[in-house]
Amino acid sequence: MLWSLIKIILFVAAVALLALGAGYLLESEGGVQVTVMGSEYTFGPLQSVLAVVALVVTVWVLLKLLSLLIATLRFLNGDETALSRYFDRNRERKGFDALSEGLMALASGEGRLAMTKAAKAERYLNKPELTNLLTAQAAELAGDRRKAEETYKKLVTNDATRFVGVRGILKQKLADGDTETALKLAERAFAIKPKHEETQDVLLRLQAQKEDWSGARQTLSAKLKHGSLPRDVHKRRDAVLALSEAKDIIDGGSTIEMQEKAIEANKLSPDLIPAAVMAAQSYIEKGKPRLATRLLKKAWETSPHPDLAAAFAAIEPDETPPQRIKRFIALTRTNMNDPETRMLLAELHIANEDFPEARRALGDLVETDPTARSVTLMAAIERGEGAADTIVRGWLARAVTVSRGPQWICDNCQHIHAEWAPICENCESFDTLAWKRPPASEVAMPGGVQMLPLIVGTIEDDTEGAADETPTEDGIEDAELLPSEEDTEVKEPEKQV
Repeated sequence: MLWSLIKIILFVAAVALLALGAGYLLESEGGVQVTVMGSEYTFGPLQSVLAVVALVVTVWVLLKLLSLLIATLRFLNGDETALSRYFDRNRERKGFDALSEGLMALASGEGRLAMTKAAKAERYLNKPELTNLLTAQAAELAGDRRKAEETYKKLVTNDATRFVGVRGILKQKLADGDTETALKLAERAFAIKPKHEETQDVLLRLQAQKEDWSGARQTLSAKLKHGSLPRDVHKRRDAVLALSEAKDIIDGGSTIEMQEKAIEANKLSPDLIPAAVMAAQSYIEKGKPRLATRLLKKAWETSPHPDLAAAFAAIEPDETPPQRIKRFIALTRTNMNDPETRMLLAELHIANEDFPEARRALGDLVETDPTARSVTLMAAIERGEGAADTIVRGWLARAVTVSRGPQWICDNCQHIHAEWAPICENCESFDTLAWKRPPASEVAMPGGVQMLPLIVGTIEDDTEGAADETPTEDGIEDAELLPSEEDTEVKEPEKQV
């Protein structure tokens, strides 16, 4: 409201001033005399002012017409002008609209529409670094792999988009299973962007699959340097790579270098069981049993494992069972309640034919945490103490239904391995094997565990003598269902020490 009042006052004042000026000019005497080619023209004061204003307007119009003429000539010549900038802005707007629609189509899963919009955006924008990326991804979505590969190759030719192009072709080669080419592309992508975490992981996995352990260790160090890997994880995986390198050296026959690599792997990760076993073997070959003993004791404290016990036994391979029991006290006095320690003690006493002590060592393990190994040990104890065959057979039959105990299992795909490896043989993941118990499963047999008395007979039947075995309800004799005497021989456990 106040501003409107001020504008009105200013307008009235301006009109008053103009009127005052016009009146002053009308009352003034004299004027302006102009002579043109002998002709004289006389203008009064007001006429002179109007003539000057008209002259200024005329000059301004002429200058604008001249500028328009020059701009037209420059436009026709292809130079940048206001008119060309107008058309460029219009084309750019249409191009970015098409690009936005293409991105929306790509996000919606409409590959063909996205390719069409990308082509339209390219016509308007002439920015291949933007439109080629959209075209490549849209072609992949639409299943046109040839078009996608051609577009990625175009991206490789541009410095700004070279990494994107290499990465796109890398993914295609991985999908095709061409690991040789994929490895070269991963190395090139890593050289362009060493901080890119996905590229680091792909390169590390491919190098591990190709057993390029030295290159994999360099990539792992780069991951640590650029902050994409925690230090403790780096130490563990570096130990895995060093151990794998040592295994390759064994195949090549270089024993000394193998020993050094194995010891290095153990120092990097003392809880890595295969590294501890190989390092202990290296110390044994060097004639350093005390170092091997110390190393295995430290590993056993962290994670008891049958391979550690086997390596500990290899330190003194020719000792008698009583001597072995005495020497193994250094190992078994730690983690006394661990199932592996209890089964190890039972095995040692079975080898010494001290079956009551073996039973005490095993304790209630077959009831609280039964595994195929602990149940088989109980069968050996029963056989050693002179129990009836049906009791021994009952334990052996039960060993079929219980868990096999901890095994090397991939954390990624749950695939079970017979022995440790740096790469999962099923999903090809790196450093995913862990010593743990697989998921429990039931044996596919009629009636499950309830059928065991029918298969192995009863204790009362055995006390009447094996020769008096009676047929079952189906008329099938127990002798036909039971394995032979040779088949029921109690075998030593897999990791007997």
